[in-house]
Amino acid sequence: MYRTIHINPVLPGQSRSSVLVIYTGGTLGMVYDRQNDQLVPFDFEQILDRVPEIRRLDFEVTVIVLSELIDSSNMKPGNWIHLARIIRDNYEAYDSFVILHGTDTMAYTASALSFLLEGLNKPVILTGAQLPIGVARSDARENFITAMEIAAAQENGRPLVPEVCIYFNSMLLRGNRAKKKESVHFNAFHSENYPHLAMAGVNIEYNTPFIHPFMPESTLTVYEEMDTHVVVLPLFPGINHQIISAILGIPVLKGLVLESYGSGNAPTETWFLNALESAIERGLVIFNVSQCDGGRVTQGRYHTSKALDRIGVLSGSDSTVEAAITKLMFLLANEPDQDRLKKRLVTPICGEMSL
Repeated sequence: MYRTIHINPVLPGQSRSSVLVIYTGGTLGMVYDRQNDQLVPFDFEQILDRVPEIRRLDFEVTVIVLSELIDSSNMKPGNWIHLARIIRDNYEAYDSFVILHGTDTMAYTASALSFLLEGLNKPVILTGAQLPIGVARSDARENFITAMEIAAAQENGRPLVPEVCIYFNSMLLRGNRAKKKESVHFNAFHSENYPHLAMAGVNIEYNTPFIHPFMPESTLTVYEEMDTHVVVLPLFPGINHQIISAILGIPVLKGLVLESYGSGNAPTETWFLNALESAIERGLVIFNVSQCDGGRVTQGRYHTSKALDRIGVLSGSDSTVEAAITKLMFLLANEPDQDRLKKRLVTPICGEMSL
C-alpha cells in the first residue's frame, strides 16, 4: 500500500523528535518533464535534492509514499480511512505526522481526520503547495519545512499543537475550521470563524489559548467508517419544487447539509417547508450551515429561520461546509441512536463549531 523512505534517520545513541510524513500526491510533489512538456510526480527518494534544508533539521524524518498517488479532486472517504489507519499503525513509533496533500480537498480531509482520530494527542499537520516543488517560485519548500518544524515542536516533552491542522503560507489553522479560498494566490486557506493557531515569520508564534490542550490520559481511537449517503444543498433564489423534491426523494439519502442564507435563513414558502418537514419525518437528518464564510447560523433570529427550527432542521452554528458534511458522514456511520446522533451533531466534538 505504500513504501517507506528514511530521509533524516536517528543515529545510534541519539534521542530526537520523530516526524512521519505521508505523501498522498498533489501539486507539491510535481516537477516539470521537459521531454513530454507536462508536470509529473517526482521520486521522493530525491527529496533532499529538492529540499536540501531537511539535512539541517534536528529531528528524524521518515516518509511514507502511497503506492497510488491521488489528485486531491479524487480524494474519497476510503482514502481518509486509509490515512487514519496509517496514523494508528505508526502512532507509537512517531511523535507527529505531516500529510502532503493536494489543496482542493485538503479542508475536507483535515475535517474528516479530526473526527476519525478520536483522542488524538499528537500533531497531524496537512500541507501542500500552489506551485510544484520543481518550479522556481514554488511555495512548496517553505510549507513543507515549516509544517514539519511545527509538528516536531515540543515543550517539556509535550507537543505544542496536538490536533489536526492545516499549515499554509505562514499560517497554522485548525483543520476542521479551514476553507480553501484562493486558487491563484499563496494564501489559499482561511479560517473566518476561529483564530489561527500559529504564525510563522522569523519565529513561529503560537496562539496557545486557542490550541487544543495536551491531554495526558487520552488514548487514540480510530474509526473506520464514513457514510456517504449525504448531499449538500445550496439554496439560491429561484430554486424550485421539482429540484427540492428530487433531492429529498433520493431513496438512499440519510443526511443533508443545507447551505442557507446569512444567519440560517431560508424560503418560507409552504411547499419548501412541507418538503423538508416530510423528509425529516421519514428520518432524514438536515444540518443547516450558512453560505457566508464568516458568522454563524442562529435559527429563529429572523422570521425566515424560525420555521426551520419548528420542523426539526438542526443548526450547524459556525461550522464550515467541509466540517459539516464530514461530521454528518462520521456520525451516520458511527452513531446508531438517532436521538444521540442529532445531539452530537449540534455539539462540538473536536473544536469544529462554537456553541
